[in-house]
Amino acid sequence: MRKVIVGAMVSMDGVMQAPGGPEEDPTGGFRFGGWVAPFAETDPVFGEEIGKLFGEPFDLLLGRRTYEIFAAHWPHAEGGPYDDIAKTFNRITKYVATRKGVDLTWKGSVALRDAAREVTRLKQEDGPALVTQGSTELVHSLLAAGLVDEIRTFTFPVVLGKGKRLFDETSEPRGFRLTYGAVSPNGVIAATYLRDGEVMTATVGGAEEPTAAELARREKLKREG
Repeated sequence: MRKVIVGAMVSMDGVMQAPGGPEEDPTGGFRFGGWVAPFAETDPVFGEEIGKLFGEPFDLLLGRRTYEIFAAHWPHAEGGPYDDIAKTFNRITKYVATRKGVDLTWKGSVALRDAAREVTRLKQEDGPALVTQGSTELVHSLLAAGLVDEIRTFTFPVVLGKGKRLFDETSEPRGFRLTYGAVSPNGVIAATYLRDGEVMTATVGGAEEPTAAELARREKLKREG
C-alpha cells in the first residue's frame, strides 16, 4: 500500500503560492514570489528537514502547473546547488494530474486524467510514497476525497495576505496527529501530521446548563444568520 504525503511550504496565513521565485506563479496578481528563498539559502535546519522529506523512497504527485514549473527547471539543474534533489527528481516517476493536454517531455512522467480515481488505484499498489509539491488544486481535490495520509508542512514566519492556500472549504473534515516537529533559529517550523480519525468536538470546561444570557445569545445568533 502506498501513502499520499502532502509536502507544503506555507506562510503563517496558509499561502503556498510561488515559494521559489518571482516568476514562478504570479497568477492572480501574486507579487511575493520567492518568499522562501531568503530562508532556503541561510537556514541549515530547513535544509535538513527538506533532506528528510526527499531522503525516503517516493514518487512525485503533481498538478499540471507545478509539473510545468518543475519540468522547465529540474532536468537542467544537475550540477547546481541542489544537485541531489535534481538527480532524485529526474530519476523517479512523476505522476501528473491533468484534464488538459500536457507535454510530458520530462523523463518518467505519467499523466493522470482522473486524479481521485487513479490516485486511489495507485494507493492500492506496492511502491514508494506519493509526495506532492505545490499543486494547490490537486491537493484540494485529494483532501476533499480523503486520500491524504500525511501532511508535512514547513511554515515560514511571514504573512502574505493573498494567494493560493493549502486548505480551502472543500477539504474533508479530518483529525490529524502531530508526530514530529522542529523549529529553526530563523523561525521555520517543520511539522509532520498523520491522519487520525474524525474531528472530535466538546465543550471547553465540560457541559453546563446554559444561562439565560447564553440562551439569549444563541437565539440572537440564529436571527442574524
